[in-house]
Amino acid sequence: MKARAYVEVNLGAIRANLKRIADGTDADILAVVKADAYGHGLIPVARTALEAGASWLGVALLEEALQLRTAGITAPLIAWLTPPGDDFEAAIDNNIDLSISSLQLLREVHDAGLALGKKPRVHIEVDTGMRRGGFLAEWSEFLQELEFVKADLEIIGLWSHFARADEPDSDFSEVQIRQFQAREAELEELGITPSITHLSNSAAALRIAGAHRSLVRVGIAMYGLSPDVEFMGSSQQLGLQPAMSIYAKLVNVKFAEKGSAVGYGGTAVLTDDTHLGIVAMGYSDGLPRRASSDAGATINGVRAPLVGRVSMDQCIIDCGESPSCVGGDYVQIFGATESGYTADDWAKASGTINYEIVTRIAARLPRIYID
Repeated sequence: MKARAYVEVNLGAIRANLKRIADGTDADILAVVKADAYGHGLIPVARTALEAGASWLGVALLEEALQLRTAGITAPLIAWLTPPGDDFEAAIDNNIDLSISSLQLLREVHDAGLALGKKPRVHIEVDTGMRRGGFLAEWSEFLQELEFVKADLEIIGLWSHFARADEPDSDFSEVQIRQFQAREAELEELGITPSITHLSNSAAALRIAGAHRSLVRVGIAMYGLSPDVEFMGSSQQLGLQPAMSIYAKLVNVKFAEKGSAVGYGGTAVLTDDTHLGIVAMGYSDGLPRRASSDAGATINGVRAPLVGRVSMDQCIIDCGESPSCVGGDYVQIFGATESGYTADDWAKASGTINYEIVTRIAARLPRIYID
């Protein structure tokens, strides 16, 4: 039975995007595969990234890191969003690097290492302006405590995260770089010199060469999407190839008269006689309910805009007066075609960003991999 909707992931595009980044830096590459590799599939993408030259993998959650280890992936791996109470002993046992961003985490990871008789591999996260993860007011107290426990830890890295690297006119990244250098110098005074320092995300990897350090963390760009279309340009302008395309079947194609109200609430009223295509994909599959008619599907290279609200399992598109499709045909929701809708189009039509469009695609849609 053919799937009523599916995700096609082009691993060749992921390889090409990593080469695009690698050609512009002397730093090693950490491939960010959190959130099921931004919806593209954790294990296949991780393996592809390593084959393409990435030397590190990065995830947010410990369970994601453990999935990679269970799959037999032995590459250097960091999990950076591990709340207190996580299974730090499992992380240490599986050679997973951990991010230390608070005194509470320092103490729990240290205790887990002592319990196992192993040195945890840690990266110290400092808040240089994002005001999200990382040490801020606790920094001085942390340095004092670190002095007593540093011999029990393998301090691999020092890292931070840019807040506005996608804004070419902002000088805030320079402020963050200086703050990062200050924290680095304070660690050196304690005799701590991490072998790896990293603060560049995709945007910085593409446009702030001076911030690349020893490692750049490549997330959205690896999947062929722009970190910010408004400030940095489209995928095409950045030399990136979108890796995800989505296809869904038409349940039916039917004639509807001018003046017909369409969908829940009748929010769309047809201005002409047309044919409506009922697409077997809706917001339970990840399509935003609020998407406007600036999004839609592509049929044989021709765009068919959304009509009315996206429903739970289906949506409606305008196939035109003389449709070239029938029920059972596949349409492309978005992808890398020149004439079709893109993830950026869907993001704009929904008041969001391309990151959310790809990561919200439901796991119930099968992933098919091409290379």
